[in-house]
Amino acid sequence: MFCKENNGNGYEQQQQQQQQPPAMVYGQNHRYRERVRRGSRRSRASSSSPLPVRVSDTDQPRPPCTDYDMAYFHSYAHLGIHQEMIKDRVRTETYREAIMRHQSFIAGKVVVDVGCGTGILSIFCAQAGAKRVYAVDASDIALQANEVVKANNLSDVIVVLHGRVEDVEINEEVDVIISEWMGYMLLYESMLGSVITARDRWLKPGGLILPSSATLYMAPVTHTDRYSESVDFWRNVYGIDMSAMLSLAKQCAFEEPSVETISGENVLTWPHVVKYVDSYSVTINELETVTTKFKFNSMMRAPLHGFAFWFDVEFNGPAIAPTNYHSSTPIIENHQVNGSQRKKRTNPNEALVLSTAPEDPPTHWQQTLIYFYDPIELEQDQLIEGSVTLTQSKENVRFMNIHLEYNSGGRAFVKESVMR
Repeated sequence: MFCKENNGNGYEQQQQQQQQPPAMVYGQNHRYRERVRRGSRRSRASSSSPLPVRVSDTDQPRPPCTDYDMAYFHSYAHLGIHQEMIKDRVRTETYREAIMRHQSFIAGKVVVDVGCGTGILSIFCAQAGAKRVYAVDASDIALQANEVVKANNLSDVIVVLHGRVEDVEINEEVDVIISEWMGYMLLYESMLGSVITARDRWLKPGGLILPSSATLYMAPVTHTDRYSESVDFWRNVYGIDMSAMLSLAKQCAFEEPSVETISGENVLTWPHVVKYVDSYSVTINELETVTTKFKFNSMMRAPLHGFAFWFDVEFNGPAIAPTNYHSSTPIIENHQVNGSQRKKRTNPNEALVLSTAPEDPPTHWQQTLIYFYDPIELEQDQLIEGSVTLTQSKENVRFMNIHLEYNSGGRAFVKESVMR
């Protein structure tokens, strides 16, 4: 899958070391889930460098590369997924603006791009004056990224590293880490772990991470049209009673999470914060299981069809306590609205925000919906409470198990699904 020779011109292939998995195996991929449905969405992250590595790096155990990892990286070798991401102007232009807003932190500095894909973010960093950019990807798309770098005469600045972040070697600390690691429902595909690995291996104290934080939200939604076209259709088909199909129709339509676009009109309450991620302090272990309890009060009378999840990320400057960012505890400003926790929106003059919320311009991430098999009729101000637990699948950590417990109107329900 990877070439064995060094091609020069900014491209470096990490040599496979004894007892280590091939460098091609790990990274970032957040459209993996759509690989079968409509082609994968992203490229994988990994870093490999010709420079000597710090001694502490060589002593750290490295996770094995599984067949699932291989499939994940292979899915990001597909050009269509990268085209989809680059065409997402909200995504791409926000990242470019974030780089230019932080040009004073990037110019003359060393940058790692985790999961570089086609290399577009690495090139933006070079245009912002970076001294050196390590563009890391475990997918074969790294080969094309290297050609893009050469075509733009940036081989003296950008070094493309074809391998996993866990396996490649860089013998210098870096000033900046940039990565577009977010998956559907923020945490799907588990690419954030690669960013954490890069941070712990190479980032200087006081270094910059873009994005600096991320927040996953959830809210109850109503979506009568979606339910009708998927289920009610079978009640009368050309005058034929096909209601015997209803149970199967519900299972086929709503068994798994659905990635689709809704509007603010579908949302019944203010959102609840499921998980806040501080890029400077988050650990890999805390991402294995995320759980939260929620309480909502419906703002209107409507059928409750399920819950929607979305996220935003912020691009702030370096951590305030740069010498020990791992020990910092993130402080989240929240206030209660109708019994639900809502993160206070950052002043746009203070931070740049990339949002995938229903009320904001659409992105390729859309929203992730977990539908019920049967709707619940809500009255205005009716309470909906429960809990949700997101767990990395033991079968494949890039999959996400979702356990949802909820009750309303004296009835309790459990919905379990897998995002794969």
